[in-house]
Amino acid sequence: MLHSDGLTPSFKSKAYESCVPKNGASAPHNVHEPTTTTEENMTQRETYRVVSREPSGNLRIHDYHDKKELLSYHNQIGVDDCSTNLELRGEPVCAGLIGPMLEEGSILRYETPDVFEALTKEWGDAGKTTSNVPRRRNRGR
Repeated sequence: MLHSDGLTPSFKSKAYESCVPKNGASAPHNVHEPTTTTEENMTQRETYRVVSREPSGNLRIHDYHDKKELLSYHNQIGVDDCSTNLELRGEPVCAGLIGPMLEEGSILRYETPDVFEALTKEWGDAGKTTSNVPRRRNRGR
């Protein structure tokens, strides 16, 4: 929701409110309010993907068609507000899931911790070759 000027959000963050003097004086010069809300800057996601592991050990991929459907199955505990990728800011952070992460196209991906750990390890090991691994030197005595 925006103020009548069309630029300033009608909400005030707790951080902003804690910096504004109570006696009616103006806010300090180093406090900046966002000029638009995060949701206005976001493109609409078409798919929210959750990757987990089945009891058999296989990966299970479940796609949700919108944020509302995702949040009907997973508890939101916050929003991403610190990602270096600005497209992720404002997206939900869910209990028990690692993410959000961008995948190709308009897919936003979440992974369970065990899947995240395994895939990260595979990704890291894929770049290693015998030429990249330093050799141990034997020092003769």
